[in-house]
Amino acid sequence: MKRPTIADLAKEAEVSISTVNRILSGSSNVKLTTVQRVQAAAEKIGFYGLGAIEDQMRKGAPHYKLGFLLQQSSRDLYQLLGRKISEACQARPLEVVVPLIDFVDLLTPENIAQRLRALGEACDAVAIIAADHPQIGQTIRELRERGKPVVTYITDQSASERAAFVGTDNWKLGRTAAWFIAQMSHGPGRVAVFLGNHRYQCQDVADASFRSYLREYAPRLVIEDSRPTHEDSSQAYHMVRDLLQQAEDLTGILIVGGGISGVCRALREIQPERRAGIKLICRDIGPETRKGLSEGLITAALCHPTEAISAALVQTMIEAVEAGVGAAPVQRTLPFEIVTPENI
Repeated sequence: MKRPTIADLAKEAEVSISTVNRILSGSSNVKLTTVQRVQAAAEKIGFYGLGAIEDQMRKGAPHYKLGFLLQQSSRDLYQLLGRKISEACQARPLEVVVPLIDFVDLLTPENIAQRLRALGEACDAVAIIAADHPQIGQTIRELRERGKPVVTYITDQSASERAAFVGTDNWKLGRTAAWFIAQMSHGPGRVAVFLGNHRYQCQDVADASFRSYLREYAPRLVIEDSRPTHEDSSQAYHMVRDLLQQAEDLTGILIVGGGISGVCRALREIQPERRAGIKLICRDIGPETRKGLSEGLITAALCHPTEAISAALVQTMIEAVEAGVGAAPVQRTLPFEIVTPENI
């Protein structure tokens, strides 16, 4: 088979031979979009100089260093988000995006603010998942004053200086969780709600809308006061175990924070007949959630669309850098995914 020539490449890319020669020689006088078109054509026809074209693309592309402050390195959810964020950065066709991903295990406001400040100093923009707190808000303000945009991710912050929010519609999520429990339970009963922390806006909004729906459509169900697990599976286990001993009429559980493995562990310890009458809705997705779904312990998981939301986050951060700190805050809301035992 004849090896593709420069003329073949130029014809496939619909550019002149001189344009291809300039790209191959490393000239900077070619638009990045044209280089991209030539690169795509080179891949298609198997052109021998593909590596040189890709090097030219990298040289001419804008470079960004983006910081991502995630939580709890031990949780599958955050490890998954970290991987998807890295993939989203690598998939950018017209920019070189270097991700700096940091996991915070000590969830005190002081520690999170310190880590956020350090990331902001090292990066062009920062994304953060954290409970809403004045100390964190103050750090967001400081970074904005230095020209470093901060984008909130998954859960929002009350600081008006934040550049954008990227996440799901938590009001709809809470009402969807309530719909599941109301539709799949019969007669009166008790429903428990477990949060990671009352300062996580996403969890607090979901809790409020969950209660709103049940008050409107299922007043036969009594909703317990929300209990914080502090994102700890062991604590969640003891709380659910105690609840099961005290509330014989428990018919539903909503857990919108961490600790799903502890909840499932407590449910495994009761009789199958009673377990079948308790509908469990969670947010998390990972090995423990999938196991719980496969066993029928979990009725549904209302999950973050990890690929789509990570791509939207990276796009939003780049736009925030280009727009500058004077731009109006942006809100990007993506639909959550519904996973049941039948579509794991």
